[in-house]
Amino acid sequence: MCDLENPRYSRILRFVGDNGMKRLIHAKVIVVGLGAVGSYAVEGLARAGIGHLRLVDFDTIQPSNINRQLYALESTINRPKCDVARERVLDINPDCKVEAMRIFVHTDTMDEIFRDFQPDFVVDAIDSLSPKVELMAWLQEKKIPFISSMGAALRSDPTKIEIGPLRKVNGCPLARMIKKRFRKRKLKMNCPCVHSSEDISAVRHACLGEPEPSTLEEARRGRARHVMGSLPTITGIFGLALANYVIQKLAFPPKPPRPPRPKRPRLPSNGKEKETPGNFTNAENTPDFPEEE
Repeated sequence: MCDLENPRYSRILRFVGDNGMKRLIHAKVIVVGLGAVGSYAVEGLARAGIGHLRLVDFDTIQPSNINRQLYALESTINRPKCDVARERVLDINPDCKVEAMRIFVHTDTMDEIFRDFQPDFVVDAIDSLSPKVELMAWLQEKKIPFISSMGAALRSDPTKIEIGPLRKVNGCPLARMIKKRFRKRKLKMNCPCVHSSEDISAVRHACLGEPEPSTLEEARRGRARHVMGSLPTITGIFGLALANYVIQKLAFPPKPPRPPRPKRPRLPSNGKEKETPGNFTNAENTPDFPEEE
């Protein structure tokens, strides 16, 4: 049911119009990764009135998440992120259909993540290299629209945050590793990404901590990652930029291209048009077009 009279839609309705609002309410979006970036992406999508969200994350909330993750509170520690995310979305918009999936993203779980769900858009907010590459490759193969977040840690300048194709992302270690794997697999690098052009070379080593596994599943698979310093403001902007991109793509889909205009016949050098079967220079040769009402 599409209730445009609902006051929770009043401000965004004024911006996107009736048709745009209907598209948002009927849209299906998957957000993969509900941490520092993904939690804010979900927030923007939920408040925009997206009608169906599937939220995917294997992780649980830890005390170290509190500085930057929207779902991390003293009252939610040790709870699955996807469950807390679902509760928050329903508190924002009870009409939204929300599915929480606590699952680790990889090739062997991709079918389960997308089972019985044809998304209009996917938000990739994963911060682990291998799962991220597998998701991006799978979406590209299936031709499902998506946008990915590159590295947000170690950044401090919000004016350097941009949206552009993966091939044009520079100065991001995560993007560099993704592009290396994409080249090996001959994947396209035109997928849109939220990224920062900020130079982090001066702070990269100073802000790195000891490696630690992010989740029990990652530990089992032998993937330990360095702890990187981050600001809650920057990761939040990354997430909202992801949501903003999706909202505009859904509310304002591109118009179909106009058919090309027929070429007008060229005039000869004397300025008079020659009478040929291909041009209409008098009433006898002019075809009957329907009159405009």
